[in-house]
Amino acid sequence: MNVLIAPDKFKGTLTAERAAWAIARGWRRARPDDTLEVLPISDGGDGFGAALASQLGATPHRAATVDAAHRRCTARWWWEPASRTAIIESAKIIGLAMLPPRRFHPFELDTFGLGAVLQAALRHRPGRIVIGLGGSATNDGGFGMARALGWRFLDRRGRELTQWTALHALWRLEPPATRLNCRVIAAVDVENPLLGRRGATRIFGPQKGLRPEDFPRAERCLRRLAAVARRQLGQDFAARAGAGAAGGLGFGLAAFCHGQLVAGFELFSRLAGLETRLRRADLVLTGEGALDHSTLMGKGVGQLARRCLSLGKPCIALAGTIGELPAGLWFRAARALTELTSLEAAKAAPARWLERLAARIAREWTPGR
Repeated sequence: MNVLIAPDKFKGTLTAERAAWAIARGWRRARPDDTLEVLPISDGGDGFGAALASQLGATPHRAATVDAAHRRCTARWWWEPASRTAIIESAKIIGLAMLPPRRFHPFELDTFGLGAVLQAALRHRPGRIVIGLGGSATNDGGFGMARALGWRFLDRRGRELTQWTALHALWRLEPPATRLNCRVIAAVDVENPLLGRRGATRIFGPQKGLRPEDFPRAERCLRRLAAVARRQLGQDFAARAGAGAAGGLGFGLAAFCHGQLVAGFELFSRLAGLETRLRRADLVLTGEGALDHSTLMGKGVGQLARRCLSLGKPCIALAGTIGELPAGLWFRAARALTELTSLEAAKAAPARWLERLAARIAREWTPGR
């Protein structure tokens, strides 16, 4: 058989690449005559930069910057000179995983460090910059990023605002003397708007540390930012699908960088030639850390399964854990590491258990069933 191995990351334990090769080792051990094609996937979150760079042949570069808490760090980004494409992964700069758990409140964090890496990429005179937005620790609507690029946020008296939690007093935007002269593509992993009950604050804020009592203050600041941007820039950026991605960074890139918001998985699949790979596959193996109802709400693994369904290709999902999921409607089978061991042991040695699970599935698989 021709087997396409295309998992996403197992968040907190395995990158998509490590997960893919663990599955490949297990499958190869049980079915050595199959032809395996390995394609780690991403929908714009953690691992997006490396996954996209591998498809474009982009080389890594490093830039001095700060994380979401303004602690000094060095961030990796990628450059492909033939197409003059820069690739940036927000999670590698302002990601939640980069911060100590529960040490910082989102009111103390912003996207300034992303702007510094954008500046580094701009020195290469790119034709386009592709930015993956998932996994951020921030909820500032791109305020910090815009400040790093030279935008000034002024109150009624002309005083500059330097904290996003002061945006309720925003009166006027002052653009930088030099604007970006390249195409900016923001790869979003959600379709949420900036504001309201489905917006950045209420949907994604809690996983970053926002409490229900924080919602009114955060929403007030972002609402004012959106209103002033609409008045001065002439567009309602806040209502765009994906504006709420990465704590409103989608909004910020659209408003302050003329960014185009696109579905991260769609962008990745187009550049990776996914359709061609699926058509020549007899079987597709995918997976992620937790397989549940959110998998089917636009995430990469769910979208891959949907593509397989439309093409009549059997798709098997491997996961750390499996929650409530209509598996029969999407996957030929869905299997968890917890079939073989405890959740604690699986997290301690995820590659080893993923390899064993893949081998077990390979031994049980009957082509054409």
